Amino acid sequence: VGRQTCVSPRRRRRRPSAPLPRSSSSSRLTAAPPLCAAPRSPSLARGATLPPPPPRSHTRSPTKATPPAAAAPATRPRASSRPSSTCAPATTTSPPHSPSTKPPSPPIPSSRSPSVTTTASSTSAPTPPPQTPRPRCRQRGFDIFSRMEADGVQPNEATLNILARLAAARRDPHGFSIVRRMATAGTAPHLRSYGPALFAYCDAGDADGATEVEAHMDASGVVPEEAELAALLRVNSARGRPDQVYRLLHRARVLLRQVADATAQLLESWFASHAASEAGLDHWDATKVKQGLRNGGGGWHGQGWLGKGQWTVARTDMDKDGTCHRCGEKLVCIDIDPSETHSFAESVAQIAINRDANFVKFQKWLECHGPFDAVIDAANVGLYNRNSFSFYEVNRVVNGIQRITKSKKLPLIILHKNRVNGGPAKLPQNQKLLESWQRAGALYATPPGSNDDWYWLYAAVIYRSLLVTNDEMRDHLFQLLGTSFFPRWKENHQVCLSLQK
Repeated sequence: VGRQTCVSPRRRRRRPSAPLPRSSSSSRLTAAPPLCAAPRSPSLARGATLPPPPPRSHTRSPTKATPPAAAAPATRPRASSRPSSTCAPATTTSPPHSPSTKPPSPPIPSSRSPSVTTTASSTSAPTPPPQTPRPRCRQRGFDIFSRMEADGVQPNEATLNILARLAAARRDPHGFSIVRRMATAGTAPHLRSYGPALFAYCDAGDADGATEVEAHMDASGVVPEEAELAALLRVNSARGRPDQVYRLLHRARVLLRQVADATAQLLESWFASHAASEAGLDHWDATKVKQGLRNGGGGWHGQGWLGKGQWTVARTDMDKDGTCHRCGEKLVCIDIDPSETHSFAESVAQIAINRDANFVKFQKWLECHGPFDAVIDAANVGLYNRNSFSFYEVNRVVNGIQRITKSKKLPLIILHKNRVNGGPAKLPQNQKLLESWQRAGALYATPPGSNDDWYWLYAAVIYRSLLVTNDEMRDHLFQLLGTSFFPRWKENHQVCLSLQK
């Protein structure tokens, strides 16, 4: 009778009816839950009617008051050594008591929230709904931050990230100023930092504000994903800005491997719009268009919308050769932007030089013997599906690549010096093969201690060649590149191997 049971949404615990002592070093109750409830009462102070506890599975101690026979005994709760941390209202149940016994003492009000009085019911207890941020709580977070600023407290990265999440919860463009504060504080913003401001501007139809956020992302080296690009496309197409739509479409072409159905519907609505039919030049320079196709790697010219009129929009399928089933046109392979290729090659060379002093010699050798239409990772090819290195398999691939290239020149063969000087290389037929490759200027033996991966990768990138290897290029060396260019480059240039006897 002298106890009552406090039940929170996460755990149950017993609590004495007498006030709990406060700790000498803290003003918080040492074991009080955030919310507590009064014992069973005929009236409700706040909240809904809740059910009684399930029946006990054990016999009550003879020292405690025995409940009436008609009443179902209460279930003994499990004790917990930790206080509840949830902010949802807790419910209280207590064992029934006879009129002759003294009723339980009132609950101890928590120092963090008011008490809630509930009554029993014969229905089962409902499962508490998941907690969601409330607008009042979000505003309270901004109020606390304003007080911090007034008191001269400098925010750290954790504080600014919390503010960004609060702004994201209410789609507030104020999140853009938070990102600027991050840059001022020396904290590198992430994609999630820009999301609140970008989506807020797009939802409000502010295309200029969204473009400003995108420009800040580019300056910070943050690459947008499909959700951000789709939001930018939506607001610019709704505002009838064809030049921005053109730019974003080509950016999506570079950054995205595929699009979701919602993005596809957005593109369909743009090309079916009146603004799309009116966008475009009536007259253009065909020479600039051809030059743009060459500079862009083929497949796109970068000269903007050409011509006017209604677009024909329909969904279709492509066959294995890339031919459209609806219009009969064949898709053109779009190579990577040459400026991106050059920047990526410089990154590979810089990393390789920092790790291998011999790499500079390889660059000079390439200047004398290049270019090459294809580069072969000979170690990967020679060990394909076998335990010992095979020069015969390497030679098969070399001859096959030579036949299909336009120049009919031998591909560049990258092989470690240990395999050139020892093992199967000592056999007479293999020595003749190595000598023929060396005379043709097609073999480069990487020195001891060097990683041949950097050699064949750099040569394939700098000459925009095919790279023959089954290496997935997923180890830590390739992770150092840290760019979205590398996966796109592999899709266009890597040739995987499958040998048959």
